[in-house]
Amino acid sequence: MARNRRPLHHFLAPRWWPWWLGLGLLRVSVALPYRLQMALGRAAGRVAHRMLAARRFVARRNIEICFPELDPGERDALVRRHFEALGCGVLEMAMAWWGRPARLDALVTLEGLEHLEAALAHGRGAILFSAHFTPLEMSGRHLTARYEVDAMYRPSPENPLMNEILRRGRERTARRTIAKDDVRAMLKSLRANVPVWYAPDQSYRRKYSAPVTFFGEHAMTNTATSRLSALSGAPVLPFFIRRIGAAGGYVATIQPPLEDFPGDDPVADTERLNRAIEAQVRLAPEQYYWVHRKFKARPEPWPDPYASPETSGGAASR
Repeated sequence: MARNRRPLHHFLAPRWWPWWLGLGLLRVSVALPYRLQMALGRAAGRVAHRMLAARRFVARRNIEICFPELDPGERDALVRRHFEALGCGVLEMAMAWWGRPARLDALVTLEGLEHLEAALAHGRGAILFSAHFTPLEMSGRHLTARYEVDAMYRPSPENPLMNEILRRGRERTARRTIAKDDVRAMLKSLRANVPVWYAPDQSYRRKYSAPVTFFGEHAMTNTATSRLSALSGAPVLPFFIRRIGAAGGYVATIQPPLEDFPGDDPVADTERLNRAIEAQVRLAPEQYYWVHRKFKARPEPWPDPYASPETSGGAASR
């Protein structure tokens, strides 16, 4: 769907050539055997782990905060597995955007479609509440190939080319993409009984944000899911994907709609949503997006856990 797109010929200047080269390599990688793709992804992740010290620090700090029961060696091992999962996620993004549907069907098991169908039978749409796990694009691609779904995306002011590639990739199957702050467009979709695929779990300091606990630590979090559900009458169905087994494959699960949601308190509602994410994280902790500064920009009395590398050895603030 070509809505508000920028033509790709706008991005032919030399500054974009490295991006085009990387995208070209990803496009070619789709033709490789799946196991080779994942092996390359893990190898790329190991290289990134060695080279990206700042991201490595953020991931370790997040894991230290969320899993204080792990000893330093276990945390370091989890960080290494996370970078491997990140590398696989890049290859999975390419598969989701450019892979053959039959090949993806063989890789992804989609569970819980009955919950989505039951929700849509009421005519108010459905909010498919997701989170940033490394195989995220595989879940959306597999679902939108079967149902008319509108997909959220987060525009990046720093990289308009990737905005266009992301939108075009998702719109290969999704009905349309919606910028994550466009509440009016989301409501329009839901009132047309179209599900909205939505991942609002990253740090957020704008309107409808609040400090909400994640693994026991306060993080500035988007509470708009509660309001969106209240305004539209749409149920909220947690929707997560997990990479499984050494041989590869994925399980994408649509859970039953949350009962008595929304309630009277958007913060309490968002706490419930975070508990759903936490449960999924515990199934495959290396697959959550730990390189994002989840606990940044918090007001007093919560300190900045990323203030300096010297803080990384201490106990997390609770």
